[in-house]
Amino acid sequence: MRKRSKKYVEVASKIDRDKLYSKEEATKLVKESSVTKFDSTVEVAIKLNIDAKKSDQQLRGSLVMPNGTGKSKKVLVIAKGDAAEDAKKAGADFVGDKDLLDKIKSENWFDFDVIVATPDMMPEVGKIGNILGPKGLMPNPKTGTVTMKTGDVVKDLKSGMVTYKTDSFGNIHTIIGKSSFKEDKLLENLEYVIRTINKAKPQSVKGVFIDKIALSTTMGPSIKVDKNSFEI
Repeated sequence: MRKRSKKYVEVASKIDRDKLYSKEEATKLVKESSVTKFDSTVEVAIKLNIDAKKSDQQLRGSLVMPNGTGKSKKVLVIAKGDAAEDAKKAGADFVGDKDLLDKIKSENWFDFDVIVATPDMMPEVGKIGNILGPKGLMPNPKTGTVTMKTGDVVKDLKSGMVTYKTDSFGNIHTIIGKSSFKEDKLLENLEYVIRTINKAKPQSVKGVFIDKIALSTTMGPSIKVDKNSFEI
């Protein structure tokens, strides 16, 4: 059995594992449930009523948090010409084309968090898809990371854009902020995520779509959230 820290046990004792907390209660409680010495990341886990084996029921997309995520992302842009210049002006950390793809392949270089690429560069990016794919770094049109509007996407990523996708169990996990965020800011981000996911309900899914919601901090205990406290 995994041994928990004294701090974890103390925090977990304040959380009723059988209770469904309102979104307001959960947001307040998750801030108090941080067990790390650093500023913990706050994450929401959403269990969807889908058949994850069916391609038409899998979700994948991106959204820009109203209040950011509290985490600065390093952005690599694979582009040429005007699209490359737009990315540089927008504050991309690295901009290049085949040279940076070769660097990833030959030097195992991964000093970045997300890759944005223009459509014309995707054949070159695809050549190292076996390297990028397992790390979740492959650009995808559904998440907005394959685009000619590189400047806009870089700005969004820098200001709090996150990508999401369903896992093999029909769950979505995404960051909604930091434990240092004020309650109203965390709550606003949480509500935005739930609304966005709910609007993405596939037509083939009948009945209840969002099944369960839970909040947690880095290495902290899970807090069940009453889905009925949201206007969905």
